[in-house]
Amino acid sequence: MNRLAGETSPYLLQHRTNPVDWYPWGPEALERARKEGKPIFLSIGYAACHWCHVMEHESFENETIAAFLNQGFVSIKVDREERPDLDEIYMTAVQAMTGQGGWPLTAFLTPDLEPFFGGTYFPPEDRWGRAGFLTVLRRIDETWRERRDDVARSAAELAGHLRSLGEVPAPSGRPAGLPEILRAAASFAGRFDARWGGFGGAPKFPPHGAISLLLREAARTGESTPLRMAETTLDRMAQGGMYDQIGGGFARYSVDERWLVPHFEKMLYDQALLVPVYVDAWLATHRPLYRRVAEETLDFVRREMTDPGGGFRSSLDADSEGHEGTFYVWTPAEVRDVLGGPEGEALCALYGIDEEGNFEGKSIPNLLGGADEDRVREIAPLRARLLAARARRVRPATDDKVLTSWNGLMIGAFARAWQAFGRDEDLAAAHRAARFVLAELASEDGRLRATWRAGTARLNGYLDDYAFLARGLLDLYECDFDREILRASAALTRTALERFGDGAGGFHFTSDDHETLLARTRSVHDGALPAGSGVAAEVLARLAVHTGDDAFAAGAEAALVALRPEVERAPSAFAALLAAADFLAGPTPEIVVAGSLDLPATRALLETVRRVYLPSRVVAWTDGDEDGPGPPLLRGKRAPAGLALAFVCRRTACEAPDADPDALEARLGALRRRG
Repeated sequence: MNRLAGETSPYLLQHRTNPVDWYPWGPEALERARKEGKPIFLSIGYAACHWCHVMEHESFENETIAAFLNQGFVSIKVDREERPDLDEIYMTAVQAMTGQGGWPLTAFLTPDLEPFFGGTYFPPEDRWGRAGFLTVLRRIDETWRERRDDVARSAAELAGHLRSLGEVPAPSGRPAGLPEILRAAASFAGRFDARWGGFGGAPKFPPHGAISLLLREAARTGESTPLRMAETTLDRMAQGGMYDQIGGGFARYSVDERWLVPHFEKMLYDQALLVPVYVDAWLATHRPLYRRVAEETLDFVRREMTDPGGGFRSSLDADSEGHEGTFYVWTPAEVRDVLGGPEGEALCALYGIDEEGNFEGKSIPNLLGGADEDRVREIAPLRARLLAARARRVRPATDDKVLTSWNGLMIGAFARAWQAFGRDEDLAAAHRAARFVLAELASEDGRLRATWRAGTARLNGYLDDYAFLARGLLDLYECDFDREILRASAALTRTALERFGDGAGGFHFTSDDHETLLARTRSVHDGALPAGSGVAAEVLARLAVHTGDDAFAAGAEAALVALRPEVERAPSAFAALLAAADFLAGPTPEIVVAGSLDLPATRALLETVRRVYLPSRVVAWTDGDEDGPGPPLLRGKRAPAGLALAFVCRRTACEAPDADPDALEARLGALRRRG
């Protein structure tokens, strides 16, 4: 056992028996590097990463390589999901040095933490026209011993560049708004794959932010092109093998342009980000495919990614039995063994499972050959039997740590789905997770920890933890209007403003009392996750309406002003922030339903509100007793005893209330297109 044996991260624990003398990131390792004058070998990955496993087996279990590392380097292993702050800094450095990035991330640092060489996966010996890891180590060791001053100068120059990326730009004058939204939509249109959906070629990652923005544009303008791009992409993703046709849920990305062959790991954040997009698409079109995919994905998360305490686990590995995808692929014979001849043949024909196969001699089930939703529904009992049989296979490993940020996203996904579909189990899952996170990862002073596993919460929370959880709680509040949930969302958002603000309206990724690192990065553009700054701006804008707090309104406006220079350079990289811009551009419907929740009439009005696709709206409820210290949005909204009324307001100016759900639906429908 090396020094990783006492860690909680499953990824770090995977390396605890390596002959490499690994350290976790911390004072002990950094002090040793400074004291002995040795370079740091920094290796960053995550538990579900296929090539991380490959490099571990080939290099970190290799006694010769381990001995060389132990002699000349201080080796530090980092879980990128626990330490996205470190990953952001050193991924940016490697991309600057090599023009590309990925995991495993391999970086070499001076004892002052300044990077001077890096890459991603290295084979153990020279092959494929590239230097092997042992060759790289020998060259770095020689350079460090013989040309250390040159290394230090180069590293200091790169470190200066990294620090400059965190500098706060000058104020921009006006906030990001409709011009940037239009440019982002045009950028997506210019890269759209009209045949297979998505934006650009292989590999294809699920473009949740792009689809959300296009659905908003379709609602705002009534134009068909944004909706067509969104629908084509959602359809193809749902039909391909990147979507698990047997068990639900999405893999991390597709290696081809057709969404057929996935990189098989399943990340919690992909489920959390794609479910709301499919929910919105269902609200906009009422196509059964979108509801089925959203519900099956939530069922998968509840079944396979939920901790007994209610929190959501981080990921499922791509590999099982030593091979990628083994758990998910089938042969016709395997299907027939489970279902019998005629039913097995029927399922194989529908899901493209044949003797030739589409992945290493076996088949990834898919619907790219075309399928009617009625037929998919008819064959659901056969899929259930296949799923039960698959569950008896050797399962991929589960990274069971609970991350605050990803849980915030998933809470929001369950809440949003309940609002649209009304399944009780979805609302229950959202509440259980919210209780878990607030109990286990939030301290009495309102600060968050980033990660929890096996009863231990640790690491100072990042901007994403505060912003994503605040938004998830706000989505949950708009389900059943628990004031404690609203207060918790508001408190987290105030902390984000106080601790993460950059002084100009934007946000740093780390708090003002975080560990001092090589650079303090700003949260700017979207990546695999939406930018925390964009989500924070959206939450601020929504909370301003719910609470009447002018500080929230000012914070949202300031974020859009501060980040506009970056948005202008690449608007399609700011879908999360542009959602906030769309909200603030308005007019934003403020919908308050008044009446006892025990009344069917009250519930009918709330269900009507939730059936209409209004991406920029606020919904609240009151029992009619709000003349006291309650939220200003609710004051004066009353219904006669035994009745229910829906008030539709904009900037506190309210129209005559509706008691009839059909009249309310017509009124809300007219608000979809905002011109």
